Amino acid sequence: MRRAYGFLIGAFIGGSIGAGVALLFTPMAGKDLRFQISDRAQGVAASVRGAATSKRIELQERLETLRAPR
Repeated sequence: MRRAYGFLIGAFIGGSIGAGVALLFTPMAGKDLRFQISDRAQGVAASVRGAATSKRIELQERLETLRAPR
């Protein structure tokens, strides 16, 4: 029983210290981090849309070339 009690106390103290250190060394607030993640995700989505549009145009041109009478 003493070992379990000692373990629980140690886990609680270690978790508290770890949480405190994490809060002290966090580079930005949660709201700022969520905004940054959202902004980057929107940028990636825009890049994907642009690449898809470009590829669609390229494939349409190739299809028209193949369909053209020879």
